[in-house]
Amino acid sequence: MVSSCKKVFISFMAAILLLTLSPITSFKTEASSIGESIITYGKKFMGVKYVFGGTTPSGFDCSGFVQYIFKNAAGISLPRTTDEQYKVGTAVAKSDLQPGDLIFYANTYKPGISHVGVYAGGNMVLNATSSQGIDLVSMNHSYWGPKYAGAKRVIQEKTPNWFTDVAKSASTYTAIKTLSDQKVITGFNDYTFRPDDKVTRGQAAAIINRILNLQPKVTSPFADVPVSNAFAHDIAAMREAGIISGFDDNTFRPNDEMTRNEMALIIQRAFNLSVPQTSAAGAIFTDVSSSHWAYDGILSLSSIDKTGLFTGNMFNGSQNATREAFTVAIYNAMNAK
Repeated sequence: MVSSCKKVFISFMAAILLLTLSPITSFKTEASSIGESIITYGKKFMGVKYVFGGTTPSGFDCSGFVQYIFKNAAGISLPRTTDEQYKVGTAVAKSDLQPGDLIFYANTYKPGISHVGVYAGGNMVLNATSSQGIDLVSMNHSYWGPKYAGAKRVIQEKTPNWFTDVAKSASTYTAIKTLSDQKVITGFNDYTFRPDDKVTRGQAAAIINRILNLQPKVTSPFADVPVSNAFAHDIAAMREAGIISGFDDNTFRPNDEMTRNEMALIIQRAFNLSVPQTSAAGAIFTDVSSSHWAYDGILSLSSIDKTGLFTGNMFNGSQNATREAFTVAIYNAMNAK
């Protein structure tokens, strides 16, 4: 009984993890999530030793740590020293603190403002301490509490109206915006789209089925796709429609990353793309022969491309498909004439 319950719990947690990591997360979120993403990133360095003047993961001082995590987690540039950081942002009352607010302390190793941490929520501060290194410290700590000198908010409260990692001038902007608006492949809670992240076979099935909305007759046909899998319904639908098949060992391998060759083939199947009758109708890639198993799909994908993403001398089909490439390929297929 204990073993059975444990298996159910593990399956449930795996499903939750897939939902968290998959690209179906809604782009709309509270502004405070920027601060939460900074805290989540900062916690990766828990225990890193304190080094006076340190600005890297090999050792941080307080302001070096704050500057590092704001820049790398949210693209926010802060001054280098504590007293300079104290001059930026908007003052925040102690009763109104939000994750990501800068917490300043006075009269630590010198008179006046001399130390900074980041409010982590729950009355805790992510703090570069000389004794414990990067640590979570209570606002009521016997040493730090009495030295509290104020807080500043440097995170813009206005929610960004576009992904921070996709330029509006990019040739792929229209494709990404269109499919994001339609909730086909959306962004993440830190206001990023992550165009270079790879697409798994399970994610590909879910993304395509958000457009086709196919209903499978059998919910879980593969040994490695239980009904609790977040993508089980979509994977079954793709299999029955002949769009994405499984392997000879009765597995689907939903967490395997999809290659560009596979992407071209399944998108041709999903949208019934016609194959150009002449080589002039589509780009000819030096690394793709006419006998290649994905040749028709690759040629179709290239011939309908409106962004220039699938042009050039090489297709690089063995490389894994990125979220940007997959989005553009689907956008082109949806608009093919």
